[in-house]
Order: sequence, then C-alpha cells, then structure tokens
Amino acid sequence: MEPRVATAPCPTKVGDVASNVEDFTHSLDEILAAVEKIEKQVNEVEQFYQSTSNIQTSSNSKGCSKDKGQEKHFISAERQQQNAFRREAAAAKRMQELMRQFSTIFRQITQHKWVWPFMEPVDVKGLELHDYYEVIEKPMDLGTIKSKMEARDGTGYKNVREIYADVRLVFKNAMKYNDEKDDIHVMAKSLLEKFEEKWLLLLPKVAEEEKRSQEEEAEANLDVQRAREATFANMARELSSELLEVDKDLKNLKEMVIQKCRKLTSEEKRILGTALAKLSPENISRALQIVAENNPNFQATAREVDLDIDAQSDYTLWRLKVFVKDALEVNEKATADTAFNNNDITEDKKNSTKRKRDSCDAQAKTNAKRTKKVSIL
Repeated sequence: MEPRVATAPCPTKVGDVASNVEDFTHSLDEILAAVEKIEKQVNEVEQFYQSTSNIQTSSNSKGCSKDKGQEKHFISAERQQQNAFRREAAAAKRMQELMRQFSTIFRQITQHKWVWPFMEPVDVKGLELHDYYEVIEKPMDLGTIKSKMEARDGTGYKNVREIYADVRLVFKNAMKYNDEKDDIHVMAKSLLEKFEEKWLLLLPKVAEEEKRSQEEEAEANLDVQRAREATFANMARELSSELLEVDKDLKNLKEMVIQKCRKLTSEEKRILGTALAKLSPENISRALQIVAENNPNFQATAREVDLDIDAQSDYTLWRLKVFVKDALEVNEKATADTAFNNNDITEDKKNSTKRKRDSCDAQAKTNAKRTKKVSIL
C-alpha cells in the first residue's frame, strides 16, 4: 500500500478538492494512528517471547473470541491470587507450629540452672570489658531473643532458622570472649551442646518446611509466568483482529479514492503513455508493479511487456500519473543539478567528462539490450 500516492484524490469538481482531501486525510490519519498503536503492541509481544524461554502456547487458545479470551485471563488471575493466599496461610500455619515446638526447646534451655549469665545483655561497662566490642561483632542474649519471639508488631522472627542462629550466637560469643577454663566458657559450651541435641530432633521438620516453601515459591513464579503468557497470547489474538480491521479500513479508503477519481481523457492517457516511456528502467519496473497490484493477470516481470493504457482502471491510471509526475520531477532536478555543477569545470575536465560519458553511453546501450522491452499501447 502506498498512502503517499493515495493522498492525491481525483475530484470530479474543482470546488470539492478541499473537502475531499480533508475527508481523505482524516481517514488516513486514523488508520496511521491505529497502525502505530499496533506496531508498539507487536514490539511488546515480540520482546516478551524473545526474553522468555520454553514458551508453550495453549492449543485451546486458538479460535477463542476476544471476550472469551479476556474472561479466561481474568479467571486465571483471580485463581492465581486465591492460590497465593491459600499457600501463604498454610505456610504461616505450618511455621507457627514449628515456632511452637521451638519454643518448647527454648524454654527448656532457659530453665537450666546455668543459663542465668546469658539471659541479659553483657554489662560491658559495669564489668569494665573494654575490648568486648572489639572481639564480639554482634552481641546477643536470650532475653532479647525471647522478646523478639513474642513480638507482634512485625519485628519478630520470620522463621525458626533465625531464632536458632541467634541462640547459637549467644553461646558462641561467650565461648569466644572467655577462656576455655573460665566458668562462663564451660557453661556456654554445655548449654550449646544440649541445645544442638534438641535442635537435631526438630531439624527434619524444618528442612521439610524449607523444601516445601521453595517448591511453592517455584509454583507461584510459574503461575505468574503463565498469567503473563495468557496476557500476551490474548494480546496477540486482539492484534490479529485489529490488523484485519485496519486492512478492511484501507480497502474502504481505496474504494473511496476510486469513487472520487474522474476518468482520464484520451489526451491525458496519451500524455501518460509518453511520460512512461521517459522513465528510467528502475522506475519503469516500479510503474509496472503498480499496474500488477490491481491486475493479477498482468506479467510485470516478463521479458517483454505490453502495457495497454486504455485497459487499466481509473485508480491504476491515477496512481501511475502521480508516480510518473514525481519520478520525472526528481529526474529533472538531478539533471539540473548536474548541469549547474558542470558550469565551472575546466576544458580538460570537460573532455575527460565527455570521454567518461561516451563510455557510460556505450555501456548503457549494451545494458539496454539486456533490459526488458516495454510497449505502451
């Protein structure tokens, strides 16, 4: 399609030119705006599929209407959200049970007779432990852990792994800062061993929950991916429908142009035939393609072509007229520019240019023998 050519309507009355051009331009602008929108959406769909591996297109998506496709997508999104809520609720309930079991272990440790030194933060200032913060990077105590376990404001622990790590840190800090023979070191080591023994009993359940959480997260990500695929598959179906609408609009616009075109007079056809003969081989081929677009039986690529001007439709003739006019104007401008540039060439350069031109003319004559023959009837 060549919108540029179509912008030259052929009104039957001179007074109708402005109105016809305005109507045509408005229709064309609407089509171009629709095409621009479609191009952006097509690029978006292409980028999605290019960035996604292992794309699987659902076979039952073909042939679905626009409304059904949208309904399917909305239901999928709703189910996805419901599934996410259910998974989160179930995971929270399971983690709550693990927390309860861990609390039992924690309570048993905090009830031990040797636990008192570890229930409160180390009194660094009172005990004059000047190098404590140089040795211990992250101080921790069981009292702080208990408060964090009981917190309900969102600052508490998210899972038992975090609590386990902090309890170990309490005893590891004590062992690190105090000498092996020191009572605090011995007490911390003994409590850590007891804590680890109890933790090992709970660990299989913790590991099972972690594995389950990973699987559910992977499933959630897959649901998101499927939802995106459904969205872009639906968009692709809509684009197909919109392209059909644009094609229909273009055909209607073409019919409008044809209806507006008056018939060329015999003299105008004669002038058009004469002008066609002046075209370059390249432009001749383009002109023949214009004829072929509206006449499937016309052999534009044949070695010898007979072009019957009178046999062409009014629409084709007007397209040819506009094309030929533009092509000849470009050729005349190029010739004028060449002549202007040649005015200040010296005599020697002129002779050299003449020799080159003679050589080119000889070559052109040789090429002409190989060029298709076009007869304008």
